[in-house]
Amino acid sequence: MELNVFRSMSYGVYITTSYYGGRAAGCITNSNTQITSNPATVSVSVNHDNYTNKCIRESGKFAFTILSEKSDPALIGHFGFQSSKDVHKLEKLEVPVKWINGVPAIETGCGYVVCEVIGTMETETHTIFLGKVIEAKVLSTETPMTYRYYHEVIRGKSPKNAPTYIPQEKEEKKKAGNLHHYVCQVCGYIYEGELLPDDFVCPICKHGAQDFEQID
Repeated sequence: MELNVFRSMSYGVYITTSYYGGRAAGCITNSNTQITSNPATVSVSVNHDNYTNKCIRESGKFAFTILSEKSDPALIGHFGFQSSKDVHKLEKLEVPVKWINGVPAIETGCGYVVCEVIGTMETETHTIFLGKVIEAKVLSTETPMTYRYYHEVIRGKSPKNAPTYIPQEKEEKKKAGNLHHYVCQVCGYIYEGELLPDDFVCPICKHGAQDFEQID
């Protein structure tokens, strides 16, 4: 079965956030979908293991930010490759956060949407939350980041809890002259060059050269 066919479908890249029990949570999602425009309703799929899932379920509210091609890839590393259960993700965040009806919305990228949960559906690994839109704001006219752009241009890897994560996914890279390829063991970013600089920092997860492994 060629699961990579799903990369030809239209997906965005989003930061989905919520708040419950005195703690904010957020994760990267890529299957957010508009259901209707009047009344405005959307859906988002969140892995059962994500702390954000628990916060949305308990609070009945969530928000999501639509990332653009100009968004800092480090945001994906920050929200996608560590758990809100262990890390206060809104602390020391270098982009503004707006609180709307008790929900944090990340003010960056193309815009944000804030919702109240009006229904859920369970799959084996994910909860699909259906949300009634209570607030929405356009932040820029930048080009939205797509799942394909994230993989092919940023060369990022899907977080293991993402709906579109493929366990065996490997980026196929060909050698060109003296070029080598090094993969980040944290987020899957692939660096191409003659040698990996000792002071190199992953543009996605901000880990250093010590967390990279040569793959050719």
